[in-house]
Amino acid sequence: MAAVGSGGSTAAAGPGAVSAGALEPGTANAAHRRLKYISLAVLVVQNASLILSIRYARTLPGDRFFATTAVVMAEVLKGLTCLLLLFAQKRGNVKHLALFLHEAVLVQYVDTLKLAVPSLIYTLQNNLQYVAISNLPAATFQVTYQLKILTTALFSVLMLNRSLSRLQWASLLLLFTGVAIVQAQQAGGGGPRPLDQNPGAGLAAVVASCLSSGFAGVYFEKILKGSSGSVWLRNLQLGLFGTALGLVGLWWAEGTAVARRGFFFGYTPAVWGVVLNQAFGGLLVAVVVKYADNILKGFATSLSIVLSTVASVRLFGFHVDPLFALGAGLVIGAVYLYSLPRGAAKAPASASASGPCPHQQPPGQPPPPKLSSHRGDLSTEPFLPKLLTKVKGS
Repeated sequence: MAAVGSGGSTAAAGPGAVSAGALEPGTANAAHRRLKYISLAVLVVQNASLILSIRYARTLPGDRFFATTAVVMAEVLKGLTCLLLLFAQKRGNVKHLALFLHEAVLVQYVDTLKLAVPSLIYTLQNNLQYVAISNLPAATFQVTYQLKILTTALFSVLMLNRSLSRLQWASLLLLFTGVAIVQAQQAGGGGPRPLDQNPGAGLAAVVASCLSSGFAGVYFEKILKGSSGSVWLRNLQLGLFGTALGLVGLWWAEGTAVARRGFFFGYTPAVWGVVLNQAFGGLLVAVVVKYADNILKGFATSLSIVLSTVASVRLFGFHVDPLFALGAGLVIGAVYLYSLPRGAAKAPASASASGPCPHQQPPGQPPPPKLSSHRGDLSTEPFLPKLLTKVKGS
């Protein structure tokens, strides 16, 4: 990928390039700091804009588009984008790309089929998001959707035998309390709402979406653990299954209506904006998130809640009362506390101790891959270990 290419060009440049870089460590630190802040801005905008754009597109007057077609189109665009990126990685060599995909997708079909389960759940989750956002205010959905942190943590404990710190358990309790307060405010009628909205259906959809998101993320991490490969190949495989399963869901739920009115019925520039945001948003975050740590991602989530709330007040006439402000504040605090690294307070003491840290990577060896439940996180190294030995020279 780009990091490999840049590393190769640096090595080829000779000692002069290395010494030039060593003369300006402050410049490198400033550039890294700038990238972190850019990452924060991109994560905040992407997190908030997808929810707001879906809400806006689903509440516009006129013909309403079919949500199932938008899910399918997002998967198609995502798959095509990953295919183009793999093509670029193979330096435009069609033969090498064809051999690579044949080996990765068909020869190692067992590994490919492992992605059918998370792909099915992700497709279901995307459809549930449309149902939830169509029946809940954008700010309420954004706050309630943070329950995915709770479900992911619980599935991690159950499926991966992962332990959580006391602070993390406390933050999960705080998170649940904040979401419950927000839902109590919603049930109490926090401001006028359109007659075609059903808050009960919206809550059920968002809870089901959080459950599916947590299970799929942990299952994904479980099957990928200890393996290697390309993040774009993984997303391409997910896109293939997602497109097929999305078409099945389209036929089952809205097949007759789509056949009568057309696949792109009700599509407006706003709808295309939603599709593009869904298709490229996750891939964009995948590229950006490698510059951000967990604390930064927690800040991004918290800021996106604030941004969604402010935009909902301006765009949709959402009413913020003290109960909603209390619940949202608890959720924001819980997200920040949960994202704090474990043993952060002990870091200075361990750094000042003599000798290497027991968890420090020996010099000259790459750090082990970190697995993430996020579908597009570049810190997650996908599987297909056999592929590296067979296609490495291609």
